[in-house]
Amino acid sequence: MKIYLRILQYAPGIRSQLIKFLIYSILASIFSAIYLGLLQPMLDILFIQKVDAGATSYPEFAFSMDYFKTVVKYYFSDVIHEDGPLQALLYVCLFIVTFVLFSNVFRYMERMVASRVKADVVKNLRIHIFKNVSQLHVGFFNDQRKGDLISRFTNDVGEVENTVVNGFKAVKEPITLITYIIVLFSISTKLTLFTLIVLPLTGGVISEIIKRLKKRAVQSQETMGRIVNILDEAFSGMRVINAFNARGFLLRKIEDEATFHRKVNLSISRKNELASPLSEFLGVIVVAFILYYGGQSVMAGDKELPPSAFILFLAVYASMIQPAKNFSNGVTSLQKGVVSAERIFAIIDTPSAIQNKPNAIHLEQFKGSIEFKNVGFAYEREPVLKNINLKIEKGKTIALVGPSGGGKSTLADLVPRFYDPVEGDVLLDGISLRDYELESLRKQMGVVTQESILFNDTIFNNIAFGMPHVKEEDVIHAAKVANAHDFIMQTEEGYRTVIGERGSKLSGGQRQRLSIARAVLKNPPILILDEATSALDSESERLVQDALNNLMKNRTSIVIAHRLSTVQHADEIIVIQRGEIVERGRHDDLIQKDGLYRKLKDIQRV
Repeated sequence: MKIYLRILQYAPGIRSQLIKFLIYSILASIFSAIYLGLLQPMLDILFIQKVDAGATSYPEFAFSMDYFKTVVKYYFSDVIHEDGPLQALLYVCLFIVTFVLFSNVFRYMERMVASRVKADVVKNLRIHIFKNVSQLHVGFFNDQRKGDLISRFTNDVGEVENTVVNGFKAVKEPITLITYIIVLFSISTKLTLFTLIVLPLTGGVISEIIKRLKKRAVQSQETMGRIVNILDEAFSGMRVINAFNARGFLLRKIEDEATFHRKVNLSISRKNELASPLSEFLGVIVVAFILYYGGQSVMAGDKELPPSAFILFLAVYASMIQPAKNFSNGVTSLQKGVVSAERIFAIIDTPSAIQNKPNAIHLEQFKGSIEFKNVGFAYEREPVLKNINLKIEKGKTIALVGPSGGGKSTLADLVPRFYDPVEGDVLLDGISLRDYELESLRKQMGVVTQESILFNDTIFNNIAFGMPHVKEEDVIHAAKVANAHDFIMQTEEGYRTVIGERGSKLSGGQRQRLSIARAVLKNPPILILDEATSALDSESERLVQDALNNLMKNRTSIVIAHRLSTVQHADEIIVIQRGEIVERGRHDDLIQKDGLYRKLKDIQRV
């Protein structure tokens, strides 16, 4: 129940919406029950045409069903005496149509309230999921499957949408059932008491079904997450799949997961669909008893249960079967939605390892230096960086080189606080990065990585990404600095050309130059270049390197490179091996030392 109430909190003004829903549900049930409950006295007068003594004078007011029955008899007896049975029959028909109309109007209004709440919950829940997930630290996405995250955003939210509707059914149908039970008591107390005996039995059966549903619902949602993940990887890597003839391998993986998903969903369906037939079967057993017991009373001439009352009792009880089925279906279906909601809230409640301190400092401008003091870092328990001490003065270019896996990229990731060190501290202008407001800190930095992160949008929007209200001339200037303007103008629609998913319509060098143009437009004082040219051919590398040289002018730059020829002019080269600084100095000095840097340089000459 706590999970469901938390879901409803995503609908604005939920209290007023629930009050409206309850009012409309009660009114719809009352109008539906009134025409059934007051049908008996009309039938008595119309078809038996006998007026009780109680109907010849207006009764004294009493809040009871008998009072309302007597009032109806009083007025309809007058109609029959004055206008005849045919006119009374017309009034009966109009009476039924009017009350059914009101009942359905309120039922429509009740459903619209539920639909509005459902739409608001789905919209706000999706926004909240993305808002929270996008704030999580980079390491979170290394541990999580992207397909599972997408599944929670789509499939799980879809299940929650159904849960909102089913939850409202679970609230609405008891109101209808209680209203009908009141009418049944007014007709025959003995028969009604017996019908209530079966309710605990039905509830026990449904409760057992619900317990078995939950485990399967978890398996179903987890399996769907794995399927989405396989599809995402397959569609992204179709070139490799075809090159290695791996289509059959992936097809078997999909078949295995889809087969298990089918098995789990069939199990859920068997249990879910069992609730309604069982409740209906138990209800029919009661109807059979009512027919037998009530029929005996009618045939014996029981004055407490005349034929019209017996027929009305059967009609009202028959009207209860569908709401009872809806209630049982709603309760059993809630379980799958609750499981999905738990998966969603598990993501929403995941705290980010990188957060702003209370009263964090807003960084207006980078003025002095970046300093690493005795910095150590580890992924889980495996050390990646050990006792790093390094100071980068403003306007200087520092190159990080060394064997793969040495910790170069991790060291650079500490500067924009993608991670925090587990030992020591990183300072900017003498203040710990943890003390700065995260958004203002990252505003001072631009990152260009080996893999160009582009979006299925226009060239203009990719360069201006995250920077609203940018002038076109500024975007063009950034593209020219990045050596991208010429190839952009050769595309079909220039800066309005859509470049496909992840920039698939462009070459590697073109994608990289768009990433550089984006960094130029941002104009950050601190620049981080992580293997920005390593995946390019010689011609593209030259163009990109020229663009990078333009970008690094008058900036503080941290350059990670395997191609040592691209960092020879750095102010200082830091050689990192197994998480430690083993050499440092300018290019010529390191060559003369004849250490690891010289060894790496000689290897690249071969």
